[in-house]
Amino acid sequence: MIIRKLFKFENAHVVRGCSTVKCRSSVHGHSYKVELLFESNFLDNGQMVYDFGLMKQNMKDLVESFDHAIALWSGDDKEYLEAMKKHSARWVELPVSPSAEQFSRVIFVMIDKLLSLTSKVNGEREVKLHSVIVHETDTGYAQCFKDDAYSKEMGNIDLHEISFSKQIHTDFKDARLWEKILQEESFLNPSSV
Repeated sequence: MIIRKLFKFENAHVVRGCSTVKCRSSVHGHSYKVELLFESNFLDNGQMVYDFGLMKQNMKDLVESFDHAIALWSGDDKEYLEAMKKHSARWVELPVSPSAEQFSRVIFVMIDKLLSLTSKVNGEREVKLHSVIVHETDTGYAQCFKDDAYSKEMGNIDLHEISFSKQIHTDFKDARLWEKILQEESFLNPSSV
């Protein structure tokens, strides 16, 4: 069975090297919709694959870290990166260009890691992240599966190379959320705390 949870965020970026002149040369924004799809052949004690309420905690914080932020590619011009960081309280620096395709891969890797570190306490079994869909517009989206997320040909996504501004860290409900993920600390599902 597959379940889906939808999140939304507003984000600005520049996608260097793309075909569209406006897109590759000007900061612009989108109203993104992100779908997290989870799968399992089993249901938990509540007859669910995974309680949607659990996704409103750390998973939501990770996706919403991009909200009202500027997404930056670490390979961009250093002066541009410094200026954006200086003039924006909310920014995320990525090791890949912030296209819809790469957003879907980055979010997949982040959520997949969080899920692997989260202790299941209500009989959840073999819950896996099936895919991540990132809608950049009403008519266009990118869908990432596990093979895409970890594809070296599409660019390596090392979580240690993703940086969040101080303001984003402050906005996490758990101020150590990203640090815990990088250090591979275990999480308890919030309902069990």
